[in-house]
Amino acid sequence: MKTITVFALTIFASSLLVFGQGSDEENAVLQTERNLATAYLNSEDGAIARGVMEDYTLTNSTGKITTRANDLDEARKKDPKYEVFENHDMKVRIHGDTAVVTGRRHTKGIAGGKSFDSKFQFTDTFVKDAGRWRLLAGHVSKRGWGTRLNRKSTGQNL
Repeated sequence: MKTITVFALTIFASSLLVFGQGSDEENAVLQTERNLATAYLNSEDGAIARGVMEDYTLTNSTGKITTRANDLDEARKKDPKYEVFENHDMKVRIHGDTAVVTGRRHTKGIAGGKSFDSKFQFTDTFVKDAGRWRLLAGHVSKRGWGTRLNRKSTGQNL
């Protein structure tokens, strides 16, 4: 009986390790996301061009839509100049040759001569293009927006 119990616990623990690590494809998507964060941090226009689809669009936190050309131009001008460009709490879902990554992003730096320090929730959509994951679309929202207040704290019916 002890042998069966030990064997069952070993199998259970092993399955937790396997399922907790994510698939090779999930890891590849997350690595692409990390590589792009580094490219934006360092204003590496070549790396951005390789990692971002030609028809890429981003809807930023003000609702403005920007393109790959905008991002490449900013990288060449080094404006914004990032001190921090970090993603965390990332989760990936893959459906065929499409992947969606959600997470939190922290950016800090100087844009147009003014300092900024922003925290966002982001959604990035990747597609597999010629065997590699590339960013097709993104959306960022400033964290804290849309927080629902409870009725008791405001005295209003929300």
